Amino acid sequence: MRITCPLCGDRDRREFYYYGDAVYADRPAEDAAFETWDDYLHLRDNPAGETRDLWYHELGCSAWIEVTRNTVTHEVLSTRLLTDRAGGGGATPGKSAAKGKERAK
Repeated sequence: MRITCPLCGDRDRREFYYYGDAVYADRPAEDAAFETWDDYLHLRDNPAGETRDLWYHELGCSAWIEVTRNTVTHEVLSTRLLTDRAGGGGATPGKSAAKGKERAK
């Protein structure tokens, strides 16, 4: 699979670290109810078809990228920097997702 990094161009997926569903970028408020945090951390859909995922360009520019892809055909439909999402980009996943590395500015 090839992923187009908005900063580096077309790259092999092995340059990237897969983090999971893009919903991880939409963190609940710190004072949200326990159930809200539990849902955020543990409940995920596993659809066949189009998904939005978070990928970290670990062996490249260190950017967080939202990848829209089809899980059935493995086709990458679009990519964009996480900071370019509507509403200012939301939260960036934790450092542990990137094995302790900071994201690019």
